[in-house]
Amino acid sequence: MAAPERVETDRLVLRRPTRADVDAIFTRYASDPEVTRFLSWPRHTVIDHTVTFLEFSDLHWQQWPAGPYLVESRSTGAVLGGTGLGFETQDRASTGYVLARDAWGYGYATEALRAMIPIAAAVGVQYVYALCHPEHDRSRRVLQKCGFKRETLPPRYSEFPNLRPGEPIEVLCYARNLRVAPETTG
Repeated sequence: MAAPERVETDRLVLRRPTRADVDAIFTRYASDPEVTRFLSWPRHTVIDHTVTFLEFSDLHWQQWPAGPYLVESRSTGAVLGGTGLGFETQDRASTGYVLARDAWGYGYATEALRAMIPIAAAVGVQYVYALCHPEHDRSRRVLQKCGFKRETLPPRYSEFPNLRPGEPIEVLCYARNLRVAPETTG
């Protein structure tokens, strides 16, 4: 079963990105050093990096039941950031979010992440997780608000290329088990 390519929440539209979004993605968030500081992917320094992301997005949507989503304002249509699912297996996927600086502090990350949970469950994901830099307190709080629980990872598990390129560091992992409990009869 494929995920919908467009989902609406109270204030947001989550939709599959297209080639027409390249400039908005690049200028709104992907090239901003402050926005990308705690992300696991390198900041886009040229528009070709964003084109490559869109190619990756298309491949992910072709190979899996979902992929990256853009986050837009329902009221203005402005691109606010991105979210999505990154599949490892049919039942295991990562998630996350990134927002343009002027979209910080309005609860959009929580709203976008909460929308990803039923999407993941609907396409058969049983385990969804997000990695978080240990110093990114706001992101940690968003994950906790959305019902993600902290799990243990091996030391020096992940790299944050916009902080310390090539140097794996400790990282926090938050996860949700989406398995449906079997019904009991009796």
